[in-house]
Amino acid sequence: MKKVFIIAEAGVNHNGSLELAKRLVDTAADAGADAVKFQTWKTELLMTRQARQADYQAENIGREETQFAMARRLELSYDDFTTLKAYCDEKKIMFLSTPDEEESATFLASLQRIFKIGSGELDNIPFLRHVAALADRVILSTGMGTLAEVETALETLLGAGMRREEITLLHVTTDYPTPYADVNLKAMQTLACAFKTEVGYSDHTMGIEIPVAAVAMGATVIEKHFTLDRAMEGPDHKASLEPDELAAMVRAVRHVESALGDGIKRPTAKELDNRKVVRKSIVAKRDIAEGERLSPENLTVKRTGHGIPASRWDDIVGLRAAKAYRKDETI
Repeated sequence: MKKVFIIAEAGVNHNGSLELAKRLVDTAADAGADAVKFQTWKTELLMTRQARQADYQAENIGREETQFAMARRLELSYDDFTTLKAYCDEKKIMFLSTPDEEESATFLASLQRIFKIGSGELDNIPFLRHVAALADRVILSTGMGTLAEVETALETLLGAGMRREEITLLHVTTDYPTPYADVNLKAMQTLACAFKTEVGYSDHTMGIEIPVAAVAMGATVIEKHFTLDRAMEGPDHKASLEPDELAAMVRAVRHVESALGDGIKRPTAKELDNRKVVRKSIVAKRDIAEGERLSPENLTVKRTGHGIPASRWDDIVGLRAAKAYRKDETI
């Protein structure tokens, strides 16, 4: 099985601090994630000054302000991201960042060849074309989208020159945190069936159960927000994993991924040893005289560790005993 690609989503949980962003890199690397992902934007290119916050953002921050003001506070510079890329290389973890507008996508092309596109850009046709021209691989979140909108986005990427095998579609519910009843994890399999691409899951629920379940259902990419402390101020901290939880999720994903195997039903080497002890063989139910016909009246099956297996019962019943047997003697 291809290894599940685990993205530890730092997002904006650095609160606009490069040093905090580096600590998030440390946490993701220590947890065993494959990549740590941020978000890159120029606020004035991303939104108008009047754009309002999402309800969850105002609630999690604890005050209302314009989305522009919030984004400006959380924005890191291009130089900061160049520094973070070098720091990720030092820590031996892949650097990723999601661009939120075209200029930042162009900048990020100098730092990464895999592009994660957020759900907010699912219907942004010019942006999808722009990223397709830069990327070797695209991981596309499909939150807030219908199946028809996903199809349009996929066709846009394909029409811009990408190949289907270079695209992974992520099922996601854009709500922070997402109630379990709104996850609809089976929709991930619907995406795989409908579009014949690799699929994955970006999780916004509390806890680690759902991303682990997604791996069991065929996810090849898992993305999960994390933070140093859920009590920190910011829009995404409350719906994020803390460091020990992130490490637990990575371990659980690796365990499930290992347990999935290749799908071929066959005994393991250890099972072949164990079945000699656990499976049953044909033995004498009572003393049997030489020449006596073997039957359910004088035969039974018990664990012996050797002898004719119980699967040969129908072959043995009806034959005559070639010798005398004592009770419990293996036939």
